Amino acid sequence: MIDIEALIPHREPIRVVSEVIELTEESGIVSAAVHECWPLCDGESVSSLVLIEAIAQTAALIEGNKRRLEGKDGVKGWLVGIKSADFQVDRIPVHTVLTIAVKSLYSFDDYGVVEGVVTADGRVLASAVLQAVRFSDEKIKNMTDKE
Repeated sequence: MIDIEALIPHREPIRVVSEVIELTEESGIVSAAVHECWPLCDGESVSSLVLIEAIAQTAALIEGNKRRLEGKDGVKGWLVGIKSADFQVDRIPVHTVLTIAVKSLYSFDDYGVVEGVVTADGRVLASAVLQAVRFSDEKIKNMTDKE
């Protein structure tokens, strides 16, 4: 069993991924059950926008696992942008079990692009392409020293 909290900085209620099904250096599949404490929840359902966060957290798990295999700390300091997104639903009922599949499309230095698909009961709920930039620990230190 993979310790999610060791690989990504997210903690509940912001952390939405709950179980790693498969994790490699280039892809990952996780599951999550929609919960009342999730962001954008009205008590009965969540906005489909939260699926972007589920894809981003799965991507962070992939990168965190890669860094762990290299003997480095987990992932911190990512800035994520949405290149494209296609939502098939507006809201997802609480307790719906989601499967989030993400693969790396390409990366170089501290920049990467991933593609993610979120399904429930075999139905695609959303797909998105996200880009992420990671600030190195040195860049973060330099920015905070200037303040």
